[in-house]
Amino acid sequence: MPLVGFGLWKVTKSTCADTVYNAIKAGYRLLDGAGDYGNEKEAGEGVRRAIADGLVRREDLFITSKLWNTFHAHDHVKQITKMQLGLWGVDYFDLFLIHFPIALRYVDPNHRYPPEWFGDDGKVYLQNTPMSETWGAMEELVDEGLTKNIGLSNCQGSLILDVLRYAKYEPQVLQVELHPYLTQEALVKLCKTLNIAVTAYSSFGPQSYVELGIDKGTPSLLRHDVTSTIATTHGKTEAQVLLRWATQRGIAVIPKSNNQGRLVANLDCNSFDLSESELSALSALNINLRLNDPADIDGRLAIFA
Repeated sequence: MPLVGFGLWKVTKSTCADTVYNAIKAGYRLLDGAGDYGNEKEAGEGVRRAIADGLVRREDLFITSKLWNTFHAHDHVKQITKMQLGLWGVDYFDLFLIHFPIALRYVDPNHRYPPEWFGDDGKVYLQNTPMSETWGAMEELVDEGLTKNIGLSNCQGSLILDVLRYAKYEPQVLQVELHPYLTQEALVKLCKTLNIAVTAYSSFGPQSYVELGIDKGTPSLLRHDVTSTIATTHGKTEAQVLLRWATQRGIAVIPKSNNQGRLVANLDCNSFDLSESELSALSALNINLRLNDPADIDGRLAIFA
């Protein structure tokens, strides 16, 4: 799995195909999508155009997608995975993740897709599907060649250890919110001990959440004095510094940008090294600020409590 990928969260349907095509043209090979993002069909169009134009072969790409909360029951996992593969227009995913360790009431994709968090009445409806059932169904996807690897997202250590107790195929990747305001050092250490690769999302911290109005009023990491000083020292952008803080420690990143210049610059984040003191200075910014917390939607979803 490449260390630097292109994230598809919040990429609009109208621009997604061109954005994915341009990302591939710029050199990105890891594409990080999800059923919940609502743009898999358009992302697939970008992939197909890139392949048709000879930019890449399918086997050159590493395509990640995710299982949404309403499809955790055994019989729904394979059904929705095949539908998502159809939207992408590919035969297999390179990585398929359980998006959240939260099971919600099933919503028929013909009724509403993506189903998001709420029922038709705007309320959240939980479903009693244990993680062991969902993980077993994920393993069947591997057996049938629908995905090459499976993993987890938004999970803490205790749940990872629980999955390992019954897993036939161990999680290969954990994707979590990770940035200098939320360093999650103990979780990263556990994953390294267990040989589980870590992918960081929201590498720029609050920046991704400003337009959603849920940045919690926190100063931008892209304009923080510590980040800016390090960027000036190396002649790099603040975004490159924040990405390198992760990749230099073996943590994959999946930034998104609609700007071609920043898209190229983000991919080039491994062209320099930070000193140990610079890595430590960025890590010292940790305030355990979690911006993507389902508990903000419904108190019963406090998976990080």
